[in-house]
Formats: sequence, C-alpha cells, structure tokens
Amino acid sequence: MRSITILFALLVLYACNEATSPSNTSSMTNCNEQYRDNSLSVEKLLLPYADSLKNSTGVYVLEDGGTAMINRAWFSEYAEKTIDIQYFIFSTDNIGLIACDYLVRAADRGVKVRILLDDLMVDADLEEVLMLDSHENISIKIYNPGVNLGKNLFGKIKEFASNFKSANQRMHNKTFTVDDKLVITGGRNIANEYFDYDHEFNFRDRDVLLLGKTTNAVTNSFENYWNHELSVDALELVEEQPESAQNENRFDGLHEYACNPENFWPKIRDKIDIFPEQFHKLVRSNRFVWTNEVEFIADEPGKNDLEDLHGGGLTTERILRLISEADSSIDIQTPYLITTEEGEGFLKASIDKGVKIRILTNSLASTDNIEAFSAYQEVRENLLNIGIELYEFRPDAKEKTNLMTGELHRGNSEKPQFGLHAKTMVIDAKISIIGTFNADPRSAILNTECNCIIKSETIAKGILEGMKKEYLSENSWKITPEFNPDDEVSNYKQVKTWTRKVLPKAIL
Repeated sequence: MRSITILFALLVLYACNEATSPSNTSSMTNCNEQYRDNSLSVEKLLLPYADSLKNSTGVYVLEDGGTAMINRAWFSEYAEKTIDIQYFIFSTDNIGLIACDYLVRAADRGVKVRILLDDLMVDADLEEVLMLDSHENISIKIYNPGVNLGKNLFGKIKEFASNFKSANQRMHNKTFTVDDKLVITGGRNIANEYFDYDHEFNFRDRDVLLLGKTTNAVTNSFENYWNHELSVDALELVEEQPESAQNENRFDGLHEYACNPENFWPKIRDKIDIFPEQFHKLVRSNRFVWTNEVEFIADEPGKNDLEDLHGGGLTTERILRLISEADSSIDIQTPYLITTEEGEGFLKASIDKGVKIRILTNSLASTDNIEAFSAYQEVRENLLNIGIELYEFRPDAKEKTNLMTGELHRGNSEKPQFGLHAKTMVIDAKISIIGTFNADPRSAILNTECNCIIKSETIAKGILEGMKKEYLSENSWKITPEFNPDDEVSNYKQVKTWTRKVLPKAIL
C-alpha cells in the first residue's frame, strides 16, 4: 500500500507540474517605446527615510495581487546592486515571463541577480532555466534537486520511491530582496494566480514589504541557503550548456513578449511609472508603520534530519510559543488545515484558558489541493469539538471584488474563482505573523518555511479588518457540527476527494 501511495502522490504532483514554454518572437518593435527614468533608483527613493532605515523597520502589508506585482516590478526596474530571490513555485506563465524580463534587464545594467528555486515546483523546462542562468550577471541554484528538473516521469517515480523523505523535504521559503535595503516576503509565489492575472482561478494572498533593519535577517537567511550543500548550481544538472543558452540574441523573444501590450497592459505600466509618488504618500499614511519590533524567522536548510517523519524547525517552535502566550484571541488564515492529536491538544489548552480561536481555511469548493482537503475533512469535527470557530472560504467571495484589483478583472462581471492562500495569524490583536507556514504537518515537519513576526497594533488592526470581513457569510461559510458546504461541489469532486484519503497525512 505504501508503494502505491507514493506512486499515486507522485502522479498527482506530476500532473499539476506540467511546464509551459515562453513565447519566442523575433521582432522587437514593441520594446522601442519602453522608457526607463535613469534619474531614479531604489536608493534615491529611500533617501528621505535614511535615519529610520538604520534604526527601525518600515512595514506595509501587501493585500492585493496588483499592488504586490507593481512593488516587485518597480524595485526590480530601479535596483542598483543586487536582487536576491527565493521561491517555491516559479512558473513561466505570463507573470513569470514578465518577471524574468525585469530580471534580465536589471542584469543588463550590471545588477547581480541570484535566484534560488525549489526543484519540485519549478514550472519551467530545464533549458529555460539554463538560458536565464547563462546571463553573466544571473546565477540560479536549485534546492534539493533530483525530483523534477532534468528528470522524466520514471526518474521522478524512482526518486520518490527510493528516497521518500528526502524527496519530500522542500524549500517553501519566499523572499525578494533588493540592494539589501528592502524585502517582500509572504505567501505569494511567482505565477499568474498569485497576482490576479489568471482568467479562471486566483488566490487571496498576503505579502509584507519590509524596509530597513529587518532586511539584514532576510539577507543572512538567503546566504545560508545559497551556500548550503542542498543548493546546487543549475548548470550542474546537465552535462553541458544547451545551444539556446549560447545564442547572442537569446533574450529578444522574452523582451518582446513583456513589451507586448497584450501581455503586459499599458495601464499597469502607468501605475509602475507613478510608483515613487504613490510610495511617498503611502509612507505618510496610517497604513505604513515604522517599528523596532519586527522579527524574521527562517528554518535552517534541510530542517529535519531525523530518520522518520517527526520533528520540526524554528518556525514551528516560534509559532507554538506565540500561541501558548496568547491571552485573549488567535485569528488564523491558512489554505490547508491538517492537525494532529498533539496539535489539537495544544489548541485546546489555549481555549481552556479563555482564548478565542477563529480559523479561516479553504472549502472544498475553493481549494486548489483536494489531497490536503481530504485530510482536513478527517479532523474538522475534532476542531469544532475543542471549541474552535471554523470558517471555510467561498470561491465566489464578494470580497474578491475589492481585493482583485488587477486590470484583467476590472469591469468584468464574471470574476474568476477565488481560493485562499494567505498564511497569516493575529494574536491578541497586536502580534501579526505573515509568511509561508501552513497549518499542516508538511510545514511543521518537512518543508523549510519563513515567517515575519510584527508586534504592532496598527498592523494587526489592518489585517484583522480584512479577516473580519472574510468571516462574513458573503465571503465564507461558518462550519457547525450540523453544516459544512462539501456538497457545493460536484459528486465527482467529492468522490475524488474521498479517494485521496489513502495518502499519509504527514506529507500533505
């Protein structure tokens, strides 16, 4: 049964991991009209805040995908020295290709770009990765390779079957660091659905922009991963560099794709152009906070070196400690909710001392992961019995009209399906945790994760305002012992979910 389970899990992962190829065109006509203001830079943008940057951390929560994309784009465009990127999923879809174009053009200016990607969910061909890596100012490393890039289906099956635990130890960290001055970290990967760019399905997600002092901790964590033995140069995955990576005009097609207004709308470029003005307004607003109480926590590379599927890491320990220290309330958003008997006992101990716990997770109708939902179904009643107030996200949540600000969806009466991907916790309405940690055994035991812990009532208040809206019946279903919305989906999806119950909870 275990061998069948491993094979089934791998086939599911493989089916969800088909790579797409970038568009190649020879004409560069669209790019001739693009303009970059050479008088601007990240350093000049931040110059008015030099004293604050030395002594504290500026914090702004990126709630919607459009704003999260515009921030990444402008900071890439006006980086001067370095861009360090660490992601779990990096797709060569529309958003991924536009992101690559920004990185190549930054590298053309002399910016040193380092990209660290987990092997399992690189949604691109190895040849595409190596072409990007071939730029003299771009270096790409792959974390824990052997299960995806450069492997055919049978090679992947063999790796999971023969080295099950190692193959399942993934790097789930997500950080974007520019000139060692600013960081964006949180739940978003690089793919259409994380930035309101998908026509059929998008995520309600959350990132946080950090300026100044805390950036040092993120930089140190990135260096730790970059120099670890599990991080392997992409070129080491092949015997020789492909011919396409030696073509003098190899990036022309990429540039033309990103310059094409059908792929990257002029309205979005206009917003990127006025970003400096909007940024200064933002810093002066009550949504931006300078504070000394920001902590970045990241697991060590490799995380759990025990032989079995037990143990944990720094992020797990820190979250458990914060939960145990709660006095009045814990509000959690997590796309995947899978608890163990030990975890349920831990939550019950908080409830027994008077702490109110509310959790919003995906419904069967909104989830992108029926394997994880299947495991959640098994513990849902337990969570209600210990006193947790439980909500499940609606795929037609009305709040998506406010959150999905991307130009793709403006004016459209038919909005794409919405799913929850934010990994956030607010404790006692004053401590916020934004990061990559899902409330499941995979995050606790196998994946490396990172979290930003912010002690600010202002930041917590802003996040809670959004959370409270999403508890409303127009955005989520409240679960009771008598009601859950599983029958909102087709019988086929219900049966499909039931068949996933053979998968071991620890790897979901």
